[in-house]
Amino acid sequence: MKYSNLLLVIIAFFGFQNGHAQTSFKPGLRAGFSFSNISEMNSDYKTDFYIGGFGEINIKKHYALQPEIIYIREGADNLARIYYEGDSKKIEYRDLQLGYLSFGLMNKFTFGPGIQFQFGPSLDILVNDNLVRKKTYNDVAILAGVAYRLPSGLTIEGRVKKGLADVLESSYYNNDGSNTVLFRDYNRNVNFQLGLSYAFEGKK
Repeated sequence: MKYSNLLLVIIAFFGFQNGHAQTSFKPGLRAGFSFSNISEMNSDYKTDFYIGGFGEINIKKHYALQPEIIYIREGADNLARIYYEGDSKKIEYRDLQLGYLSFGLMNKFTFGPGIQFQFGPSLDILVNDNLVRKKTYNDVAILAGVAYRLPSGLTIEGRVKKGLADVLESSYYNNDGSNTVLFRDYNRNVNFQLGLSYAFEGKK
């Protein structure tokens, strides 16, 4: 995948507001809870956090483009790694943690008094992890969500994020659940976000 090309597009949109004075630009902050798992693994959802900033570029009355830079912690808890020592079957449980610096580009559509629908891609750069073996250091994901902006400007957000790359080496993190899956190597990030954001008064 052309990770570098996607990153260049995101950076270009961060500078978009400098050359288009007719649009309004508002900087803001996002933070909240992150609930994550890795698909097709015997594991539990991991509860962690995300935090970062964004720039809201209001292009039309009901449409805004929102580049984001977010630090998000993903992974899985109580992953059952099954392996053998001789004829003895062994099971050990591990909590997996992956920390990403996520560069996102969200499309925001606002309806009614403050209801928003959001969707867009992200390029996630792995900055820390505790995996013994991994397939990739980066990830590309698709995000979609809904939000409600209060009159004060505070916004309540909920999002779903699905990674598109296999993040770990299943030959090491082997488990019985993978044997029933058609595509065994389908160990991808699954993430739900619930949190708040706030856009400060910006410039036109």
